[in-house]
Amino acid sequence: MLHFRILALSLLAFIPALKAQETKLYPIGPGWAQNSVNTTIFRKNSVTSDHTHQYAAYYDANGHVVIAKRRLDTEDWTVKQTAFTGNIQDAHNSISIAIDGQGILHLSWDHHNNSLRYARSKSPDSLEFTPIIPMVGDRESDVTYPEFHSIVNGDLLFLYRDGESGRGNLIINRYQVATQKWTRVQTKLLDGENQRNAYWQAHTDPDSETIYLSWTWRETWDVSTNHDICYAASHDGGQTWQKSSGEQYPLPITATTAEYAARIPQNSELINQTSMCADANGHPYIASYWTPAQSDTPQFHIAYHDGQSWHTSQITRRQTPFSLSGGGTKRIPISRPQILADSTGPTTKAYLIFRDVERQNRPSIATCPDLAKPTWQITDLAELDLGQWEPSYDIPLWHSQKQLALFIQKTAQGDAETTQQLPPQQVSILQYTP
Repeated sequence: MLHFRILALSLLAFIPALKAQETKLYPIGPGWAQNSVNTTIFRKNSVTSDHTHQYAAYYDANGHVVIAKRRLDTEDWTVKQTAFTGNIQDAHNSISIAIDGQGILHLSWDHHNNSLRYARSKSPDSLEFTPIIPMVGDRESDVTYPEFHSIVNGDLLFLYRDGESGRGNLIINRYQVATQKWTRVQTKLLDGENQRNAYWQAHTDPDSETIYLSWTWRETWDVSTNHDICYAASHDGGQTWQKSSGEQYPLPITATTAEYAARIPQNSELINQTSMCADANGHPYIASYWTPAQSDTPQFHIAYHDGQSWHTSQITRRQTPFSLSGGGTKRIPISRPQILADSTGPTTKAYLIFRDVERQNRPSIATCPDLAKPTWQITDLAELDLGQWEPSYDIPLWHSQKQLALFIQKTAQGDAETTQQLPPQQVSILQYTP
């Protein structure tokens, strides 16, 4: 175990790259960077916190899972190289972490159609982990896209795909702090009927049992066959599901029964597995990018529900066209975006976090001060070229304090699971207060 003191002198090298006094960088250590496995957007979570500590996870250059921890009131990181390793050649095989209501850190890593890799800390605030252990013990041999989500009473949900692209099902497990056991909630929530596959993103309310879920359908293994954005919500921890109107879904949800938040045809450069959130009123916001009609240039958009109906808002006016096709992880000139909403004041503010080659691959934020009048202003959070980075952030810290803590690392990415030569790059947390 290593203990790092971040000296003021070492921070001086980063200060000129920061764009505002509200932004601060917390360096941690070097991580593997030859593909985007450390920075892919579907990491839930790369960085997370409770009321006292913040944790971050990444692979080092040898493929070891590294866990870093600091008190939120200090700049000191404790960095632990665990005994766990992953296939860092595949950008799907990311690391996900979460803290339950007792302060136990849960860890899942290294998945692309293989057996569940799951462990948890032996005691609260500890960086010592159990061996690999099962959750439920059923349908845990073909796991991809592991995601932890926090709900009421410190319980956790665990979402993952069981099966391969084109025939995968969404599994939902629940960890109850009171019993310290996992149970199965859903085995097949979204059904592609052997004709298509759902790629989802989720958001949960940590103060209730509410889950927000959205997804695109993909007709084949080819990303160009992505189409449409669908929506469902549950208010009982995933047992039952409703449309935005309150109408209850028959389960499983199919392409025929799904509610469509936005109709987007195939071959629109619609990307999968982006992000969503909800405001304090329970209104959902879904972020993605796709090519508008009569255009060849993908733009960032959000689809959102205002309590009455669905709307879409185009955020960017990009000039650089590109096309998505084929399988595997793609090398793309823009990242998938993160969406955050803040309705604590008289208006609902929205923030979109992204990377774009047109902005020199910097971490950028688009801000809308009032979604009722959707105008967006874009600025860069730091003058850092992050390569193929995609944003992920500390969800509990945003929920409790409206502070944005981004996992930052420059990474490369070749097309279709290939790597590019890039030495280990600094992993940091970039904290920004809007």
